[in-house]
Amino acid sequence: MIRAFTLYGVLALANNSYAEIEVTGSAGFEQRYFLQDALYENQERTYSSAFLMPEVYTQWNDGADTLVFKPFYRIDEHDDERTHGDIRELQWAHYADSWETRVGIGKVFWGQTESLHLVDIINQTDSVESLDGEVKLGQPMVNFNYFSDYGMFSIYALPYFRERTFQGDSGRLRPPVAIGDALYESDDEQQNLDIAIRWQSSIADWEVGLSAFSGTTREPELFTTPNQDGELVIFPFYAQIDQFGIDVLKVSGAWLLKLESIYRSGQSEDFAAVVTGFEYTTQGIWGSRYGLGVLAEYQYDERDDNFFAIGQNDLMTGLRVIVNDIAGTEVLFGFVQDLDESSTYSGFVEASSRLTANWSWKLNGYFFSADDTEDPFYFLRRDDHVQFSLEYYF
Repeated sequence: MIRAFTLYGVLALANNSYAEIEVTGSAGFEQRYFLQDALYENQERTYSSAFLMPEVYTQWNDGADTLVFKPFYRIDEHDDERTHGDIRELQWAHYADSWETRVGIGKVFWGQTESLHLVDIINQTDSVESLDGEVKLGQPMVNFNYFSDYGMFSIYALPYFRERTFQGDSGRLRPPVAIGDALYESDDEQQNLDIAIRWQSSIADWEVGLSAFSGTTREPELFTTPNQDGELVIFPFYAQIDQFGIDVLKVSGAWLLKLESIYRSGQSEDFAAVVTGFEYTTQGIWGSRYGLGVLAEYQYDERDDNFFAIGQNDLMTGLRVIVNDIAGTEVLFGFVQDLDESSTYSGFVEASSRLTANWSWKLNGYFFSADDTEDPFYFLRRDDHVQFSLEYYF
């Protein structure tokens, strides 16, 4: 499927060779340092990696047609599974007055909240890239959007499923046993046709989105069973689900009020989940140039026994420091407390800034605590780490 789209993109560029082609992108180096000794064999304290993500863009027909190609590749010092490549985007788009269509491999983001994105279900998570689930794999799709006075209506046909990535045997941030081959409820497995629809609109100070999805879940259930050699292996099982979601953002002066909620059926248990909260930002604190944002979000999930139900009854609080300098420096501090288990919590810090017009840096830190063996964070309890990356934009 990916090779077919690649061939399509090459032919499109060849047939429109008169169109101007713009090449941009980024490349970078990343260093992870883990604060504790590893829990499992073959794991290290430090991991170095480098990545490249160019972007090729062209347009024709007076801008009514565009083609974007964004491949990605990372090489990791120790983890063979984190050494991987992907086509993040390879998509032709056509724009008209009241509608647009996109065909190829693309990325779609739905959601409003900071700590969790419950409604964001189109693209699969690239778990080896980012612990917070923000980085996604490219998704083959056919998308049609219609714009009206009543909002934007979107429909997506998703003909090929992407399996979630997991760390390898030598990687940190991994479960205690190996990940086996994926299992599917659908007889079509990765070729199952998934369908999604969405309506979104601005109503006064409110941004509202309603969505529905039917197809292969992006969150597999993990079953631990012995393999043929008698060794315990985790098998990801991808069920067929139906999910309905709502996301809301209200802008009121310095306040942002946010909500995401879903109801999902089709897995081992039907459930509802919600995350809601606010962000309040003040500029010029204490007469300085600095801005300060205060965040709080409550997370609730009805599931009791699911690896990916990390926000069952949790509270996230955070501070965002905005330096308001020419380099765009920002720092976000966050803390998530399990309201049922006082010993279960996590913290994070995310900082970034530009060095020059072409160079930037990021510094992230993630910290975990859990005593309950059933808690998803339990296997991460020795994986506190800081991560520094230096990125060049061309």
